[in-house]
Amino acid sequence: MSRPIVLAFPGQGSLEPGVGRPWADRDAFAAVRAVGDASGIDVAHLVVDGDLDDLVATEHAQLATLALSLCVLDATGLQPDADLALGHSLGEYTALVAAGVLQRDAAAGLVAVRGAAMRDAAAAVPGGLVAMLGGDAALAEAACEQVDGAYVANLNGPGQVVLGGRTDVLASLADRARELGFRRAIPLRVAGAFHTPLMAPAAAALAPALQQAAFEKGTMGVLANVDGAVHEDPAEWPALLLRQLTTTVDFHACVLGLPTGAAVVECGPGGVLKGLIARIRDDLDVVSVGTPGDLGAVAGVR
Repeated sequence: MSRPIVLAFPGQGSLEPGVGRPWADRDAFAAVRAVGDASGIDVAHLVVDGDLDDLVATEHAQLATLALSLCVLDATGLQPDADLALGHSLGEYTALVAAGVLQRDAAAGLVAVRGAAMRDAAAAVPGGLVAMLGGDAALAEAACEQVDGAYVANLNGPGQVVLGGRTDVLASLADRARELGFRRAIPLRVAGAFHTPLMAPAAAALAPALQQAAFEKGTMGVLANVDGAVHEDPAEWPALLLRQLTTTVDFHACVLGLPTGAAVVECGPGGVLKGLIARIRDDLDVVSVGTPGDLGAVAGVR
């Protein structure tokens, strides 16, 4: 009996100038152009020739990450063989495309709205995220009780939680990291306090688009960030994606929900998820594909 295959997709935060250049002459790069056509943003230019500031702007970074992840997915050829999909934050939209729950044009449209809405919410209330190393969920909750205005944004696995809040709150978290029980604090390269209540205006702006989007019965289950459970009913996804904007992304729970011995293929830039997954589970075979040179590792997955 063959082992289960899981497709995993990263969120924003792993882009560098020229990240799409190695894919530009490949057939799979058509996925990048298609996201650009559907969103009205020249995503191909962003990932091949865009400068860092333009590329990592929230409204661009989300589309670029979606586009490159779909490009990698197409290059692997694994989609028909996969059993489950999951994504980290933004990557959940890519997972829904891989599972056939969302069509690509619909996902690109939603991500364009989401990115712009999150940009606007972040501009209204300046804030951000900070990775707190050496702690767990309980320590994160305790820190939020001690620092007013701090929220648990991401549970990424043993030794890494991400807290969010206003800019002044982040400074307090960084200064008090050891006092709060963490080893150190690392500010993340994002523009706002994503996955916290500070994104409520973004959720309000995204809600109509989610209600209008067509969510279909997929070919595989997708694990939701908000509860770590597999969801196969397409009617559940608008509410799940909306909750994801203002509540904790529990990637730890998602990984715990994967089947024993599964082969997990991370599709997209950065290779961040491979390390996170390996720290949570040691029984999974994890492969990360971010460049064409990584494609050779896919042969051993099937």
